[in-house]
Amino acid sequence: MAADVATMRIGDREASGSPSGRFRIESVDLLRGIIIVLMALDHVHDFFGTLGANPTDLATTTAPLFLTRWITHFCAPVFFLLTGTGARLALQRLSKNELSRFLLTRGLWLLFLEVVVMRFALQFNLDYRVTIITVLWALGWSMIVLAGLIRLPDWAIVAFGVILVAGHNLLDGIQGSAFGSLAPLWSVLHAPGFLINTPRHVVFVAYPLIPWLGVTALGYALGRAYRWNDGRRRALLLRLGAGLVAGFVLLRLLNVYGDPFPWSVQKSPLWTLLSFIDTSKYPPSLLFLLMTLGPALLLLRVVDGGVPRWLRPALTIGKVPLFFYVLHFYLIHLLAVAACYLRFGSVDGMFRSPDLGHFPFTAPAGWAASLPVIYLLWAGVVLALYPLCRWYAGLKRRRRDWWLSYL
Repeated sequence: MAADVATMRIGDREASGSPSGRFRIESVDLLRGIIIVLMALDHVHDFFGTLGANPTDLATTTAPLFLTRWITHFCAPVFFLLTGTGARLALQRLSKNELSRFLLTRGLWLLFLEVVVMRFALQFNLDYRVTIITVLWALGWSMIVLAGLIRLPDWAIVAFGVILVAGHNLLDGIQGSAFGSLAPLWSVLHAPGFLINTPRHVVFVAYPLIPWLGVTALGYALGRAYRWNDGRRRALLLRLGAGLVAGFVLLRLLNVYGDPFPWSVQKSPLWTLLSFIDTSKYPPSLLFLLMTLGPALLLLRVVDGGVPRWLRPALTIGKVPLFFYVLHFYLIHLLAVAACYLRFGSVDGMFRSPDLGHFPFTAPAGWAASLPVIYLLWAGVVLALYPLCRWYAGLKRRRRDWWLSYL
């Protein structure tokens, strides 16, 4: 996720150069940019939709709302995969010792961003009564763990990733309460739950580490393919992507393993399909990861030969994803504050810590916007941030100040 982690020296092949002679893989940046833009849709809905509602609950959702949430499922898996891939690409310019230090420091920085900068972006207060630990936490720890994993041979890193991704659903039946006072550790590793739960302070871990560590490790192994010739790399991306999609369909049809919630026949073919693709994200099940990473790899193959002109703005955003990520939360929350004041004449609930059922803030009755309005707001957020992303990407291309790598 660190913005310059994919920078590398690879000659002219599928790269965009800079005056300093450093290059980036455009297909990787493009995929990252597409995904971060999709993530913004999810977060606009978090602030302007029905707070606390589950858009993938087939008993209460609509098909458009379900699919709006479902398409954003691709975001987190791709981020973790490309975090690992970018780390491997960085070996083109860093030694393993330098890369290990890089991953360690960037991982610690992401942990700080999660619990300080992003926590404030979500709630606009510093009381820490309610804190939800999300994606930057897991990304930070993934980078820290990868800092040690890169010392191992590739086969061991792949084995580590496969075991965690394919095998973690075997642990679904284990409850955190079985560990007594160590139950919070189980929430950190596998099952979402409370790290702290007292009358004064609540810390809830939404992104357990085990599956995400595995995805990052596999992304690191994938990065090796970017040292191969074009034909060999593209064949690998095609085979992996198609294989993961086929594996998802077959395993999901069997309904025996890979997700704690089986699919079932519904009232119509459309709703049966929605049930089929309704897989568990918290933690990401094996089927969830097959469903999202397979198409992502196929898309990576499609754009491997070059970036279409109409997707260049997404490429620009993909060069500065952390910059966009931080700013878009603040912008969305500020828009919500403005909307609340204009509609209801009060913004008090926007600055108070909510309960977990109404996160990220306590909204007044009648708050939820319609889905078309949410899409319009999403477009507005992306368009508003694009000039800033373009400026910052240009700054990073022209300069090499150490602090630029932190955002």
